[in-house]
Amino acid sequence: MIAGNTLAGSKERQMQVIHHQQVEAKPVAVEGAERATIREIFTAETGAPTFAMRVFELAPGGCTPRHSHPWEHEVFVLEGGGNVETAEGSVPLSPGTAVYLAPNEEHQFRGAPDRRLKFLCLIPVQQACCR
Repeated sequence: MIAGNTLAGSKERQMQVIHHQQVEAKPVAVEGAERATIREIFTAETGAPTFAMRVFELAPGGCTPRHSHPWEHEVFVLEGGGNVETAEGSVPLSPGTAVYLAPNEEHQFRGAPDRRLKFLCLIPVQQACCR
C-alpha cells in the first residue's frame, strides 16, 4: 500500500493524497523505451476503480516505445519539452500541453535532446501499458 492520506474515519478507501515522489520511479521495461521511467500513482492496486494515473519522465533524448492499444488515453505535460509522434507527424510539447490519443492511434513520446519531458498519463485502470 502506498503511504499517503485518506479521509479519517472512512471504512472504504476514498480520497487519497500523495506526492508523486513517494512512489518509486521504475524503468519502463518495454522494448523500444529508452531512458524512460514511470511512477504508477493510482492504479487498481491502490483502489482506483476506473482510471490509472501515471507520471512518466523521459531523460533528454529518451522515449516511450512506438505503440498503439485499443483504449484512449490522455496526457498532460508537467515539465520540460519534447514531442508526441503519430502517423500524422510530430507535435511539440511544453508544460501545460494536453494530448488526447484515440483508441488504436499509434504514438510515441520523445524528450527534447537537451531537456527532459515529464507528463501525466491517464488510462483505464484495467489496462497495462508501458510498465
